[in-house]
This record gives sequence, structure tokens and C-alpha cells, in this order.
Amino acid sequence: MTDPMQSQIDDILNQNKVDDLKRFLAKRQCLNKTNVCLNYMFHFIQSAGIFTTTLAAGYNIKELVWGGIALNIVASLINIFEQTNNTLSKRLMKDIVAIKQGKYVDEGLAVEADKNQAEKNAENAQSSKVPVEPEADAKPNNLSVPLLDSSV
Repeated sequence: MTDPMQSQIDDILNQNKVDDLKRFLAKRQCLNKTNVCLNYMFHFIQSAGIFTTTLAAGYNIKELVWGGIALNIVASLINIFEQTNNTLSKRLMKDIVAIKQGKYVDEGLAVEADKNQAEKNAENAQSSKVPVEPEADAKPNNLSVPLLDSSV
């Protein structure tokens, strides 16, 4: 390739990395803010659920016990969302560090690699290889060693 063309390609790829970095930082900031709110909600609702269940059990109010259990279930769901957000945030941080170190691979490159591999597999499947026929003497499903033999 010519030098000006390669320069343009490098500029486009570098701009893509900068755009990805900005997007990752914005997503991570949003996830962190959301997780702070989810964390406070989790503790508040879980405490309310425990208090409600304990109070209802003490006064033998069965309906209120179920209300406390429901609050604890909601708190558990909020905790699951928080943990999911933490996982996403960690993945984003790995991508941010990879961009900083120059080891970042864009999703588009991975898709292209998969596409090229699929094309190669299709070409190999259509090749003119002659299938090998099993021997005439061979018995299908004839096991010489039992599957549960302890000596294997």
C-alpha cells in the first residue's frame, strides 16, 4: 500500500480506539453511579425485609411474614443486578487497560477472524477428499473393552 493510504488507515483505526475508550469510560461511569444506588437500595430493602419478617413472626401475623419475605426476594434481585454491573464494569476496565497498553482488539476484528475461519471451513468441506470407507470385517459398536472396566 502507498504511504498516504496507510496513514489514513492508521488515523481511522486510532480514532476508533479513541472513540471506544470514550464510550467505555462513559459506560463505566454510568455503571458505577448505578451500582452506588443499587447498593443503598439493596441494604435498605433487605433491612426492611428482615425487620418486617421478625416483627410479623413476633406478633404471629402470617400475611406480614410473606411481605417481609417478598422484600428479601426483591433485595436479592437488586443484589444480582449489582453483581452483574460489577462484572460488566470489570470487563470494561480490562478493555480500557488494553487500549492504554496498545493490546486492544476491536470486536470487528474478532468478527472478521471468525468469518474468515468459517470461509476456510466451508472450502475444506467442499474439497475433493475421498472419504475413507470402514473395513468390511469391522463390526460397528463392537467394544473390545467394557466402558466401566477398572483396568482402563
